[in-house]
Amino acid sequence: MRAIRVASAALLGCALALTAPAAQASAERQGFRVSVLPEIVAPGGQVTLRATGCDQDVLVTSGVFDDVTIRKGRSRAVAYVDWDAKPGALYEVTFHCGTFWQNADLTIAGGRPGGPTPVPVRPSRGAHAGEGGSLAGFDLQEIGLGAALVAGSVGAAYRLSRRRTGEDGG
Repeated sequence: MRAIRVASAALLGCALALTAPAAQASAERQGFRVSVLPEIVAPGGQVTLRATGCDQDVLVTSGVFDDVTIRKGRSRAVAYVDWDAKPGALYEVTFHCGTFWQNADLTIAGGRPGGPTPVPVRPSRGAHAGEGGSLAGFDLQEIGLGAALVAGSVGAAYRLSRRRTGEDGG
């Protein structure tokens, strides 16, 4: 019976340790906010990229302009849309702040003269998997704190199970 309790406590500790990195990647809850202005721009046009709530450099990537870095301490940068951007297309702009990321959409103005402007279709995307199993920006303090929490919960569960079975010797 005691082995079942210890095993279940250990399994719970492992589950908590494995789900912590997934919670790390959720940028919106951490206050990291982004925007692209204007949201509709002509090919060759200029857009302002804005990011707040990040205490380091922000890398901004998209298939419609060159990568841009918003330097630490600043909240905006400018990008120029490629001249060969497809009119009516919807492009995703991704802002990376360490292990966090946020997406914004940018629509290219234009379309067929005299006809309706094509409505951009947003394709479904798979899971944004993050850093591929690496430590993804965790520092030694975060790893140590997580390990201490897991070890503490396993130790407490073991101590409680020994106390209940009378094996504590006291």
